[in-house]
Amino acid sequence: MVGAEPHPFYSRPGLAYFLSREIPERQLVLRTPEELRELRLERLDGTVVRLRPAVRDAELADGTRLAYDRALIATGAASVAPEFPGAELKGVVRLDNLDDARRIVRLARGARSAVVVGGGSTALEMVDGLRALGLRTHYFLRGDRYWARVLDPVESDLVEARLARDGVVLHHFTEVRRAVGRRGKLVAVETRSGSELKCDLLAVAIGVRPRLDLAQSAGLDMQRGITTDGYLETSEPDHYAAGDVAQAVDPQTRTSGLDTLWASAVEMGRIAGANMCDARVPYRTRVAMNVTRLAGLPATIVGSVGGAVDDPDLLTITRGQSERWTTDTSSWTVADENAGDRLRVVMGQRTIVGVVIIGDQRLSRPLTHIIQEEVDISALRAMLDARPRAAMPLLLDFIRGFDDRGGHPPGGGTQWSAR
Repeated sequence: MVGAEPHPFYSRPGLAYFLSREIPERQLVLRTPEELRELRLERLDGTVVRLRPAVRDAELADGTRLAYDRALIATGAASVAPEFPGAELKGVVRLDNLDDARRIVRLARGARSAVVVGGGSTALEMVDGLRALGLRTHYFLRGDRYWARVLDPVESDLVEARLARDGVVLHHFTEVRRAVGRRGKLVAVETRSGSELKCDLLAVAIGVRPRLDLAQSAGLDMQRGITTDGYLETSEPDHYAAGDVAQAVDPQTRTSGLDTLWASAVEMGRIAGANMCDARVPYRTRVAMNVTRLAGLPATIVGSVGGAVDDPDLLTITRGQSERWTTDTSSWTVADENAGDRLRVVMGQRTIVGVVIIGDQRLSRPLTHIIQEEVDISALRAMLDARPRAAMPLLLDFIRGFDDRGGHPPGGGTQWSAR
């Protein structure tokens, strides 16, 4: 395994909690070097700059060549670099890896104020982290609300209200024209409206893109990511792709998309590894699911929940997101807020296709099961169409009919009917 990072295998989602000082760095480690050695894994620190499928070798940046029989490309995605003048200044940061997180913590020690630009969960993680590090934090949103491609207006308002309550200063319809520096160090940002805001850190999270240079060197077929078949094999035999960089085709639906979800990457790696050993295990695209935290509120996002709404804060999807979330299902939405919590259920004619749960998470397990198992809710949908004002009580009754282990309602079966 050739990896560009010298650190032990660690949790990238955990970087958010490291930034906010909730966990020490040592708790990020998922497998120690000793555990990796027990897997009989030979690990090399370095970067592969070229793959030559015809002769089956990989060239490293230091000139080393490695012969191989089969190769897996799991190069992940990188955050999109800002293009405004001054982006190279000390104090302009992104969050891709542990070194980035360490750099942010180090720079924050002598800082007073910060600006965050972007949308999605990564931007919010940096807002939370910088605020926890004691900085006066300003959040620039190019549009009228937060994460418009995934959340609805009520959910965006809920998150923004929590941010404002915690002292974060929100700036809507605000873009960075340039980063202002002195002796190579950031001292302020100038907005497109001409105003200038003094700051010591400028954090940018405008999306991620798959790292495709290696696949391009090997001549592999690509679209938004490396295209693979249902077994995660690329256009070149014996060459596989997994994780953020892979655009996998689901053998059942024949659709493909990009996921930057941790669980998806883990599952892809497991399947690709098995198939490299001739197991021939098909990759089944799971319902896209992520459990995260938005402005201190626990949030679960499952399935198709968004639509074709443009989000000016993101050039691409954000880390911790799936393209499947933004699929326009032309479905009916049932939503409810209670004591600051939010439940939004997106329903098709036969199945529940997506859900957003912010706050109270007691219904997240049964709802995830209902979506993943494609439980037939045709009878429920007919009742909701007939009695739309009673939709939420009827829906809650249905969800609570599932036991707390995410199983089927009493009596078994996957079809629910009015009793």
